[in-house]
Amino acid sequence: MSGIRDSPLYNEDLAPVPQSRRDWGVYNYASLWVGMSVCIPTYMLASGLIAGGMNWWQAIGTILLGNLIVLVPMLLNAHAGAKYGIPFPVLVRAPFGVLGANVPAILRALVACGWFGIQTWIGGQAINAMLGILWPAWSRFDTGPAACFVFFWALNIVVIWRGIETIKFLEGIGAPFMLAIGVLLLWWVTRKAGGFGPVLSTPSRFRDGAAFFRFFVPALTGMVGFWATVALNIPDFSRYARSQKAQMLGQALGLPTAMTLYSFIGVAVTSASVVIFGEAIWDPVVLLGRFHQPAVAFVALIALLLATLNTNVAANVVSPSNDFSNVNPRRISFRTGGLITGCLGLVMMPWKLMGDYSAYIFGWLVGYSALLGPIAGIMIVDYFLVRRRELAVEDLYLRHRTYEYSNGFNYRALLALAGGIAMALLGLVIPPLRWLYDYAWFVGFLAAGGLYFRSARQTHFLVSPGQ
Repeated sequence: MSGIRDSPLYNEDLAPVPQSRRDWGVYNYASLWVGMSVCIPTYMLASGLIAGGMNWWQAIGTILLGNLIVLVPMLLNAHAGAKYGIPFPVLVRAPFGVLGANVPAILRALVACGWFGIQTWIGGQAINAMLGILWPAWSRFDTGPAACFVFFWALNIVVIWRGIETIKFLEGIGAPFMLAIGVLLLWWVTRKAGGFGPVLSTPSRFRDGAAFFRFFVPALTGMVGFWATVALNIPDFSRYARSQKAQMLGQALGLPTAMTLYSFIGVAVTSASVVIFGEAIWDPVVLLGRFHQPAVAFVALIALLLATLNTNVAANVVSPSNDFSNVNPRRISFRTGGLITGCLGLVMMPWKLMGDYSAYIFGWLVGYSALLGPIAGIMIVDYFLVRRRELAVEDLYLRHRTYEYSNGFNYRALLALAGGIAMALLGLVIPPLRWLYDYAWFVGFLAAGGLYFRSARQTHFLVSPGQ
């Protein structure tokens, strides 16, 4: 591997992780998912379904099903990271070419920048609300929300600058604390509402099965889309795994359990807000402000702040930092990529994306799933069906080798990607085909994966192990 160090496609952040540094066990991966799942967007995901008309068990069932579905590509894409120690932007050099890999990497990075902006905006709002409760005069400052937003943005940048080990430390200590605070908030709010009986008795607002499924289908796609981002860049984390078993078991235990539990908290608390205030309040920051209990609000908002910081740096910084570094490994380090992520997150106007539950679930989540589903389909088909889990790792960092294709680009993969995205987005312009958009991630995944596999067969691109 020493021959790749002088390659323009190589830097230390993108290099394969040596076996001596692969020390993440089951607990690390389980706590990683707890830390990423226990956050305000997860809460809003669940509460948005309640606000949209579902009852509590319909909302929880939709979220659980969506996370079980996305766990499959998550574990499949994690395999190469754990086996070879390589991150996502290096892995996609195999199907897309050593230069063509920048296309899916940048698409993934831009989505992460949007999420970084959303999480930073939410964190800033939580700080602003907390200060308003503890110090009522703060609410009179017109620049208060902006100042809190900038402060929380700077806090994220500090964590980025300290690197991956700080992220691992935050997830390890923060996950149990955040779950405990979530359960405490659930107990406190349901007590105010008179117990679980009134909270969970709120009926579904759908008139019949047809009305329910018109809401359920895009909602399920949104649930898959929620973690479709990390389903692509999971090699950025699985490259540190002690073994395949450690990362698979940790993820299988952590993702569905944490998402379902914290989603239930969001569902129950939002349902309690209907009982207490007569309306479904899907934003927990707004809800906490309604109770005017400084001590409770302070503890809960600190927990939400820690949760938001944990999720932001793990889910929305690691991948785009590596992805931007992949564009020019010699000039863009992990830290520099993280700074680019932070700046782009500011200009994507996250307050627009979080305007209401409809824009959040059916606009943002479903919309970007049309971009990420096709990438996942091509990655999985290439690694498991075309290459049969065998990669020439050194060639992933070198020009004019196995993954050079046509001047560094595999145009077959890029055409399959374009075809999958176009198929998923077709429903936006042709109303009778709206179902294609409602199933955007699934349609894009199957269409792009199928097109890529067919192209590989027709051109005799299917390779034997080691090629």
